[in-house]
Amino acid sequence: MSHELEPLLAETHGAAFAWALTCCRWRRQEAEDVLHAAYLKVLDGSARFDGRSSFKTWLFGVVRKTALGRQRDWLRWLARLDDADPEAAEAPPAAPNLDGARVRAALGELARRQREVLDLVFYHDLSVEEAAAVMGVSLGAARRHYARAKENLAERLR
Repeated sequence: MSHELEPLLAETHGAAFAWALTCCRWRRQEAEDVLHAAYLKVLDGSARFDGRSSFKTWLFGVVRKTALGRQRDWLRWLARLDDADPEAAEAPPAAPNLDGARVRAALGELARRQREVLDLVFYHDLSVEEAAAVMGVSLGAARRHYARAKENLAERLR
C-alpha cells in the first residue's frame, strides 16, 4: 500500500510542505522535521489512507497531528525543566523564529484554528468543509473559525 501512495506524496509535496510551515508557525527546520515524520507515518502504515476524503485532505490532517504532537513534546520538555537539574537538562526542541512580514505577523496573532482554516482555504485551495476534515472539527466550527479569522485578520491589517 505504501508504494501506491508514493506518487501521491510526490504530487502533493509542495502543498504539504507549505501546510507544515503554517502548522509550525513558519519555522522551516521544524516544518521539515514534521513533514518527514508525517511521511514516515504514511509509508510505514501507522497513518492509513482510507479514502473517506481526498488524499490531500487526509495528508494535511496527518501533518497537522504530527505538528501538534511536536508542540506537546515541547510543552512537556518545558514542564520538566522545573524538576530537572539545569546542567543535566536535555536540549529543547527548535525555538520559535517567526517571519517578520506584516501579514505573517498578523496571521501569527490569530488563534491557532483561525490561522489554520485561513491557510487551508486561501493557500491550499480547500473548501471550508475539507478544512474542517483536516482540522478534525465540525463544519459549523470551521465556518465560525473562518469568519472570525477573516474579521480578526482584517482588523490587524488596518
